[in-house]
Amino acid sequence: MQDGRHDRLADATYDVVVVGSGAGAMTAALRAHDQGLSVLVVEKSKVYGGTTAVSGGGIWIPCNDQIAALGGSDSYEEATTYLREVVGEDFDPPRIDAYLENGPKMVAWLAQHAQTQFHSVPRYPDYYPDRNGGKPGYRTMEPAAFDAARLGEHFADLRAPSPATLIGGRIAMTQIEAHTILAKERGWLRLTARLMLRYATDLRWRCRTSRDRRLTLGNALVASLRAALAQRGVALWLDTPMRSLQSDDGCVNGVVVERNGQPFGIRARHGVVLACGGFEANQAMREQYLPKPTRAEWSAAPPINTGDGIRAGLALGADVALMDFVWGAPTVYVPGEEKQRALFVERSAPRCVMVNQLGRRFVNESAPYPDVIHAMYADHARTQANVPAWLIFDAVYRKRYPCGVLLPGSVQPDSKIPAGWLDRVIYRADTLSELAAKIGVNADGLAQTVAQMNGYAITGVDTEFGKGNTVFDRYYGDSSSKPNPCLGPIERAPFYALRLDAGEIGTKGGLCTDAHARVLRPDGSVIDGLYALGNTAAAVMGKTYPGPGSTIGPAMTFGYIAANHIATTRGIAQPVHLIGGTS
Repeated sequence: MQDGRHDRLADATYDVVVVGSGAGAMTAALRAHDQGLSVLVVEKSKVYGGTTAVSGGGIWIPCNDQIAALGGSDSYEEATTYLREVVGEDFDPPRIDAYLENGPKMVAWLAQHAQTQFHSVPRYPDYYPDRNGGKPGYRTMEPAAFDAARLGEHFADLRAPSPATLIGGRIAMTQIEAHTILAKERGWLRLTARLMLRYATDLRWRCRTSRDRRLTLGNALVASLRAALAQRGVALWLDTPMRSLQSDDGCVNGVVVERNGQPFGIRARHGVVLACGGFEANQAMREQYLPKPTRAEWSAAPPINTGDGIRAGLALGADVALMDFVWGAPTVYVPGEEKQRALFVERSAPRCVMVNQLGRRFVNESAPYPDVIHAMYADHARTQANVPAWLIFDAVYRKRYPCGVLLPGSVQPDSKIPAGWLDRVIYRADTLSELAAKIGVNADGLAQTVAQMNGYAITGVDTEFGKGNTVFDRYYGDSSSKPNPCLGPIERAPFYALRLDAGEIGTKGGLCTDAHARVLRPDGSVIDGLYALGNTAAAVMGKTYPGPGSTIGPAMTFGYIAANHIATTRGIAQPVHLIGGTS
């Protein structure tokens, strides 16, 4: 064996070894198993689920088979047109075609064979719905809620969801439920009460754990896939980091992992699938590749993704791309939590504004979260007065809406702010000028910006950045705020500020792959036996983010594609009968 530097040929042998345990990894493992291959999944952490477990769990699948029944429409041509326009120079026709063709097949196969169900979300828009081929909904699918009791002993090892996705840090809600509550649509109070009552009265489960039995979002997706793996008897080894790839004559045929503190060689007869995340927790790689300033502490992803798969691929001569880009999102610090919280929805509410240290706006606050990060760095390059930025809001906003670290003031008043947080995590002052002094923002600039925003609130038109102009902007706006659900006056004291760091939910750059998810060298040749997907691979979406679920959707789809390719090229595909049909 070369490259592995392991004395023994193998301590164990499987047809396929999958590195990582997020949705893409587990989809690859399930599909490979059902194609007649023996599979092992290895995970470096003591818990499984990766970044998927703390995510929204949505997948962006154009032309999915639920759209027509829900009253929508889509076509391959529209999806291609949209992606060609928003992805731009990074548009890769073979990979895009593979994604669009196989995404719906992957969803249908999981529903039939793994009981992993998704629901199309009719009103969740593409991130750029006004672009050619964009849609006001339907393409994003969210996982069905999942009863944690079905996991049995495996529930204890499931990575916990992000507190930011739970009511009060405890109570699960689906994406559709979250939208109803946050946008204050009809029935939102009744829905909130019902969710809280269900949690409180689940007494048998409460005696076991404070975690909600009803899993939603990324936790539901991961739990469903884990249950399917367990039913098939597919092994998932936790606390087993990959240390290197093994290869003979340029063909990958195994991995060396660390197991019980010792090196352990695993032979992979037919392929290794790297689905072990990006490099957001690796400060050295951040310094090497990402725009400055950059800090691992700003990330909203679990601190487990240190670029292991990318570095292993580079060691074998793989090519990389998009290494200077991230799936960006502004994040806020919360004492005692392992990662920062991303602000996905709070920016769309009325009565708030994002400013730099000059007190000036630099972006549409409701813009897709990667666009906000691009704008932060672009503004910093011009002014040296960004990164961090600040979210400024008034007492009415504080009372009505969550603000990253706190529940709405109507539920969690200032008197309930944890000790030591005031003027360290969330800042408060009786006047805007006092608030500006506390956070180091130019007071005159802030006053002028707020005056402009208050004028926009009256007319309903943001002539500077267009906040609230698109259906996506308005998705998380307050439906009761007129004439624009995303605009409202910032006028009621006290005033508040949250520091916004240039964080992300994952890095975009990674190993270059082809339409079969095979890893490529700089000359375009294939590293035989090596596949990569998810954030270990350079994003098929390029520098942009076409719609909700554009990370997990491709990861799962290319996991499905990789398993199919391994089975068919090795001539051993053996359809099996499992859970409701044939593969």
